Amino acid sequence: MSAIFKREMSAYFSSPVGYVVTAAFMIFSGLYFYFYCLYTGTSNMLNVFQSMFFIVLFIIPIITMRLFAEDKKTKTDQSLFTSPVSAAAIVTAKYFSALVMFLICLSSYIIEGVILSFVAQPDWSVILGNVFGMLLMGSVFIAIGIFISSMTESVIVAAMFSFAVNIIISLIDTVASTINWQFLNTIISSLSFQTRYKDFSVGIISLSDVVFFVSLTVLFLFFTDRILERRRWA
Repeated sequence: MSAIFKREMSAYFSSPVGYVVTAAFMIFSGLYFYFYCLYTGTSNMLNVFQSMFFIVLFIIPIITMRLFAEDKKTKTDQSLFTSPVSAAAIVTAKYFSALVMFLICLSSYIIEGVILSFVAQPDWSVILGNVFGMLLMGSVFIAIGIFISSMTESVIVAAMFSFAVNIIISLIDTVASTINWQFLNTIISSLSFQTRYKDFSVGIISLSDVVFFVSLTVLFLFFTDRILERRRWA
């Protein structure tokens, strides 16, 4: 499992993907930080986090697109299937490599918080709450991206479908607002990532929201595990 993790981390930085993803995330984050905090003279980074939501939807499919699709295209997945490593271990190793890449991106918020502390008094509970919330939400998008990547051998198709699914998920609130049936509206709203993220954005850690994101992450990783097991014995 550790060998697979190291291989995937090495693959990110032996190609432009790791550098491009990290640079793009930090550039956009830095621009929003400058305009919303430094330029306006405020220590509230909430607008930075809200503006980065769409960037996260776009960045994560790039992080996950090649994890299984590239192996399938180059037939290197056959060596994984014949190795004494379970499908669950393969999925977990690839998931954690993507999660670490995303954590590297999120580190820009901590850097910005430190910079802000030199000129103001930032609310670290809000900063850390947003980082933790975005990590949990991102972990679901990563699990979904890995699941989609496991079903195709085209990295482009994997990226496009992952991005499309992420956009659909982000529109759940809009869909719920168009439904007049209160019961159905409540059910759909409870699945909203943005609603679940709201408490984190003000520095509140809600156990139910943590369980929601973790459960979805585990569910999609399980789906990916089932796909690999089926291919292994096909």
